[in-house]
Amino acid sequence: MGSISSTDSDRRRLTASIKQSLRALSIQLSLLNHQVGAHAGLNDVDLDCLDLVARHGPLSPSALAQRAALHPATMTGILDRLERGGWVVRERDPSDRRAVVVRALRDRNAELVRLYAGMNSSMNEICAAYDCVELELLVGLSHRGLGAGREAT
Repeated sequence: MGSISSTDSDRRRLTASIKQSLRALSIQLSLLNHQVGAHAGLNDVDLDCLDLVARHGPLSPSALAQRAALHPATMTGILDRLERGGWVVRERDPSDRRAVVVRALRDRNAELVRLYAGMNSSMNEICAAYDCVELELLVGLSHRGLGAGREAT
């Protein structure tokens, strides 16, 4: 990928600015998630696990624990709270009747969609200002950053 700036100092400055902006975005999204979780009666780790189940489920409790980088015993308590709150159900795995999978309940998750609606709307407006080539570049940066975060975790 080429660069508009031709000097090493410009490149370092822009790279530092991107890293600072991504860190600030991470913090702001954490604050938003905390606020949404508090409104929904979920602590931060429960909200994270619910999001993983909603996006990747149904999942076995052990697969969810692995994705969340949590100990399986910790996951049991999280799933107990999410199930009591009506956010998920544990069901028999249709491919192995001895196993259990966790599935998010759509009706309850609509509440979270509503709580994130403002941010989703803002992101739609932001993305509308970029053409497809720029969006592809941003998608690449996001995916590579996500991979780096997973590796660091």
